[in-house]
Amino acid sequence: MKNIIQHINKAFDHRIRLGIMSILMVNESADFNTLKELLGATDGNLASHAKALEAEEYIAIEKQFIGKKPNTSYKATQLGKKAFQEHIEALEKLIKKS
Repeated sequence: MKNIIQHINKAFDHRIRLGIMSILMVNESADFNTLKELLGATDGNLASHAKALEAEEYIAIEKQFIGKKPNTSYKATQLGKKAFQEHIEALEKLIKKS
């Protein structure tokens, strides 16, 4: 059997990153507080995992002000959507071979 985990993407190894991408795959975008609440993450934890995904160019981060309050929103890039879909397909293949 050839390398069965070849297409599993290390960028999605952590549950927070997996959660961020899962949310962004089914929503056009999500803001920081929404992701934080849905994932049960701390501010620093969410920010560091989002930066890791941004460094891979899997998500785009947009910062703006709404009134006087800062607002950070996240969106999956085309590259990120493709990579995540390939990751999910690799996991499905792994499960079916077990």
